[in-house]
Amino acid sequence: MNYDLIVIGSGPGGYVAAIRASQLGLKTVIVEKESLGGICLNWGCIPTKALLKSAEVFGYINHAADYGITVGSSEVDFEATVKRSRGVADGMSKGVQFLMKKNKIDVVIGTGKLKGKGTVEVTAHNGDVQQLTAKHIILATGGRSRELPNLKQDNKKVIGYRQAMVLPKKPASMVVVGSGAIGIEFAYLYNVFGTKVTVVEFLDNIVPLEDEEVSKQLARILKKQGINIMTSSNVESVDTSGELCKVQVKTATGTEILEAEIVLSAVGISTNIEGIGLEETGVKTDKGKVVVDDFYRTNIEGIYAIGDIVKGQALAHVASAEGITCVEKIAGLNPQPINYNNIPGCTYCSPEVASVGYTEKGAKAAGYEIKVGKFPFSASGKASAAGAKEGFVKLIFDAKYGEFLGAHMIGHNVTEMLAECVVARKLEATGHEMIKSIHPHPTMSEAIMEAAADTYGEVIHL
Repeated sequence: MNYDLIVIGSGPGGYVAAIRASQLGLKTVIVEKESLGGICLNWGCIPTKALLKSAEVFGYINHAADYGITVGSSEVDFEATVKRSRGVADGMSKGVQFLMKKNKIDVVIGTGKLKGKGTVEVTAHNGDVQQLTAKHIILATGGRSRELPNLKQDNKKVIGYRQAMVLPKKPASMVVVGSGAIGIEFAYLYNVFGTKVTVVEFLDNIVPLEDEEVSKQLARILKKQGINIMTSSNVESVDTSGELCKVQVKTATGTEILEAEIVLSAVGISTNIEGIGLEETGVKTDKGKVVVDDFYRTNIEGIYAIGDIVKGQALAHVASAEGITCVEKIAGLNPQPINYNNIPGCTYCSPEVASVGYTEKGAKAAGYEIKVGKFPFSASGKASAAGAKEGFVKLIFDAKYGEFLGAHMIGHNVTEMLAECVVARKLEATGHEMIKSIHPHPTMSEAIMEAAADTYGEVIHL
């Protein structure tokens, strides 16, 4: 069982790396301990978006009168929405299986572990062990829901994102701890379905990695939707002994006890680097991450690492890009290192949040003198027609040279608009080039052109 490349883990980093390797002529095998597609496809990005789509449809039905349409009463069949999301995930997993066959990539199901130079030992679920050898080995083992010492998950009352997707029934109440993308998406989802939701965030703003204006706008909208938001607050303990969880929260003004059926821990991820042979082979780690160079080479020749287990944003599209870059370097091509300041980030609540590059505060901290342009969707014809006037587009430019520093959006479908800004930054477009790039009318994307125009005092529709 000798290969050119062994990939341990078949998430969006691992399976993409394997396919690119096969395209480049490398005999490749993937080792996967659960299901092809990894967490993203089976328990993350894809099934959550299926659930969120159900929530969006339910929201439309409940507000059909706003569009001049009368419908009868509606209710959520929670089990059916979960079943649909699992069906979507299963279909995508079968798609990855097809891609493995199409690209002649072997798949070995079991737990992989490094065993010396160029060797991976795979233990199957039935205990059988086999040895695979290759000149190159990529570790793409991903991450899992992070556990805090004072927020231990029992997978029944205190849960992570995985259990949140397949609860047997809709809870009457839920406390979501953490307000990153995962926390906010589930808070929005369950709130739409009728659960009483409270979000507890340790920092001063929800979605704390986003531009402050976006964070504050989203908080106002979610509160209006009925979600209770507690910022600058810390969960000190959770008592699960009674029928309801008692969540002790320390706030700026004192301590509160929240009661809820379910507590969802959404405080980030932990890397899956235990038990894969790093210590035995001498692969260097730092603070729970594998140490790699710009092309994902570890300190041990022939061993590489990508995705959640290395530096950089723990996002599916980042892992995919890292896998491609790593493999192209292995194959002797000349890929460019990834620019981690041009990674798009998306939160799929309603309204959506999308961003890339520097925030306003971050640009100033980096020493830039900046120009900022904004365009509200309340002035967008397409947004008005769609009944989605909440939110805005905000663009940030370097005042001296016109460098496009960042884009920050909140509004309907902005996650689909963001790629334009990623490409513009990649191609080093200026604000004036964006203004002179004719955008179709009526579209939400016109707001990007108008925000660029606002930066330079040329906005038309404000």
